[in-house]
Amino acid sequence: MQTIINSRLPEFKAQAYHQGEFKTITDKDLTGKWAIFFFYPADFTFVCPTELVDLEEKYQELKRLGVEVFSVSTDTHFTHKAWHDTSESIKKITYPMLADPTGQLSRAFGVYMETEGLAQRGTFLIDPDGKVKLAEINDDGIGRNADELLRKVQAAHFIRSNPNQVCPAKWKPGAETLKPGLDLVGKI
Repeated sequence: MQTIINSRLPEFKAQAYHQGEFKTITDKDLTGKWAIFFFYPADFTFVCPTELVDLEEKYQELKRLGVEVFSVSTDTHFTHKAWHDTSESIKKITYPMLADPTGQLSRAFGVYMETEGLAQRGTFLIDPDGKVKLAEINDDGIGRNADELLRKVQAAHFIRSNPNQVCPAKWKPGAETLKPGLDLVGKI
């Protein structure tokens, strides 16, 4: 299995439902920006709305870090609107909901389930250079935690600004980091 880490954001063009409108989003819109692609299996399901609302609760913090969030499923943008209009939970969503009915974007990120025609629960962080810095794929029944995603985004920002340092387990902003070198080998 080949890793997607440090690979480039694929070229794409997708319809989105965002704040009451249909919009076209492309890879070019993300040039020079941080982005999260948050794939989920389908609208009108069970774990998905809990994850999307959890992510919404961290959206403003992520925006302050310069990160745009895109939820992505293989539903159409029309289905996203219908879900938004009928679900009390999904009405809270303010980030763009990308439609991937052909599975092109899901395939590019390696989360498309061919037999089901759905995306797995995949989370990807793209840096301003268009490179994948975080890639996680969960089994369908395992919901994600936006607090942990926010912490990882903060760590990615830190190491981008401090390339000679790394963030240890459970690192949070302001905590001690490590500076890799021969003097640390075998001493941690």
